[in-house]
Amino acid sequence: MRKPATPLKRGWTTGACATAATRAAYTALLTGNFPDPVTIRLPKGQSPAFALAREGRGEGYAMAGIVKDAGDDPDVTHGALVIATVRRGAKGSGVSFRAGEGVGRVTLPGLPLGVGEPAINPVPREMMRAVVAEVAAAHGDGGDVEIEISIPGGERLAAKTWNPRLGIVGGLSILGTTGVVIPYSCAAWIDSIRRGVDVARANGFDHVAASTGATSERSVQRLYDLPDIALIDMGDFAGGLLKYLRRHPVPRLTLAGGFAKISKLAAGHLDLHSGRSQVDVPGLAALAEGLGAEPDLVAAMAEARTAHGVLEAAKAAGLKLGDRVAARARTVAQGVAGGDVRVEVVLFDRNGGLVGKADD
Repeated sequence: MRKPATPLKRGWTTGACATAATRAAYTALLTGNFPDPVTIRLPKGQSPAFALAREGRGEGYAMAGIVKDAGDDPDVTHGALVIATVRRGAKGSGVSFRAGEGVGRVTLPGLPLGVGEPAINPVPREMMRAVVAEVAAAHGDGGDVEIEISIPGGERLAAKTWNPRLGIVGGLSILGTTGVVIPYSCAAWIDSIRRGVDVARANGFDHVAASTGATSERSVQRLYDLPDIALIDMGDFAGGLLKYLRRHPVPRLTLAGGFAKISKLAAGHLDLHSGRSQVDVPGLAALAEGLGAEPDLVAAMAEARTAHGVLEAAKAAGLKLGDRVAARARTVAQGVAGGDVRVEVVLFDRNGGLVGKADD
């Protein structure tokens, strides 16, 4: 992969933005003045400052808004306005949270939040509680407040995320364990895979399907009539999924993908990204030879430019190369997932047609 000429710019999570907005709003509620910029301390010690994009006060409340800057990461929430509205709570009530416009609510078990709770994750909640405690101590207040987080347009943005599949309805989640967005990080995707497994397990599904892309996901859903909640968007992270399932098993896993991607898994690669693993075309030709391909055909396959070319040549010769690749991939996947998960592999062509299958 070509590295960028200059370092990629890091950004701030929705949780960090919500925390900074909370500090500004609560300070204004107590003093009448909004700190701008407003500084917070992140879990790993950084102290970023955020400019306010919106502020307002009324009877018993104050609100502040910050525009999220995700840096160079293609984050769906980049440029979104994160608003915290802080209201006084009953004496002794502590800090409570509400989901405002564009912030989702949890409707299914399996997430680190209870059903019915606003989708404000545990670490951002702790960050907001911490700034409330600091501001309360500085101004002699009891710190009993209700924090409402909203993101105008968040429900529309959430349709582009995993939230609907995870049972988070009405908008986005307030996320972040460090407060920092690392551009093109794999961590967020792998975390979404894990939450998908958690939700499927918590809701009693004994069969889940993980797919490398949209075509294979649609095809495997049709094949087994699975609901959306039982579908995992694995992408290139086969290893991340399988290793998590080893610790948190489901009885049955179907791995679904295109011939080229799954051929990488068959060759022992657990990261299927084109920048980190390559299709072994000569290896595919060797598998075809083991199925009885004539020497001339094997030689032609070994010189093919793509895995698709090898597959088409095998199909024309009546060779079940897809089944052989699926069987190899299943052996690799089963070894990683462990004996508590029954793994099967299904392969699809570019049009969603089934071209290979292997189960136990």
